[in-house]
Amino acid sequence: MKLPETRILMTGATGGIGRATALILLKQGAAVLLVGRSDAALERLAAEYRALGVPASRVKWAAADITRALDRSRLVDEAERLDCNVVLHNAGVPAFGLLRDASPEDLASVVQTNLVAPMALTQAMLPRLLTLPAAQIVFVGSVLGSLGLPGFSVYGASKFGLHGFAQALRRELAGSPVRVQYIGPRSTDTGFNSHGVQAYNRATGTAQDRPEQVARAIARLIEDGAAERLLGFPEKLAARLNGLAPTWLDGAFRRHRQALETPADDLTAART
Repeated sequence: MKLPETRILMTGATGGIGRATALILLKQGAAVLLVGRSDAALERLAAEYRALGVPASRVKWAAADITRALDRSRLVDEAERLDCNVVLHNAGVPAFGLLRDASPEDLASVVQTNLVAPMALTQAMLPRLLTLPAAQIVFVGSVLGSLGLPGFSVYGASKFGLHGFAQALRRELAGSPVRVQYIGPRSTDTGFNSHGVQAYNRATGTAQDRPEQVARAIARLIEDGAAERLLGFPEKLAARLNGLAPTWLDGAFRRHRQALETPADDLTAART
């Protein structure tokens, strides 16, 4: 679908990838409904885009907590009012560290936000999307939805689930007007990554993309209609190998295990 033809409901609009993606989409002619939890942050973001010359008619916002059924229902109504034909699932929360250190509340929050909420919002949006001549549902996942990495067992589980959901839904809706897509960025240089993750990335030689790179990839995905796309090398190669023979790579993560056991301050000191 050409971007000037799209009216996109995008969750996670105020995060690093979200802000960059909304700007790219708006610059290329899309209309975007920005969704996040903070009225004030969304209002500021919309004002920033208008100050850059984006017409007010193409940038709207709605504050909502997508983990709440009532808020999801409001978004369905707003999407219908604005005639949205694309749902871009970008909201998420991070999780990093040893599984033994995660609380039950941490586990529930990550899975609820990263997996259950987009599933539920998709379910709520789908009846209307199926009535349109063409519509798209785009899931922003992670390369960690295809590659299990030490330190990201909880986060990876939520993204593996999202990837599987997108894949199954794509096949379920084949032949319908709704196209389902999934994009898996690698580590991205935003505030989403904690001090500990940044130190871990330096210790393991993990490269990071700029949010603008991810944003451009999302825009391309919407326009070219690809079913799935992973970003970054060697990450996407490792993900492919992992899919073919998962145990092959088990021995390749010694540095990652060691980095995970080392305090972030020690990692930083060792690299400077």
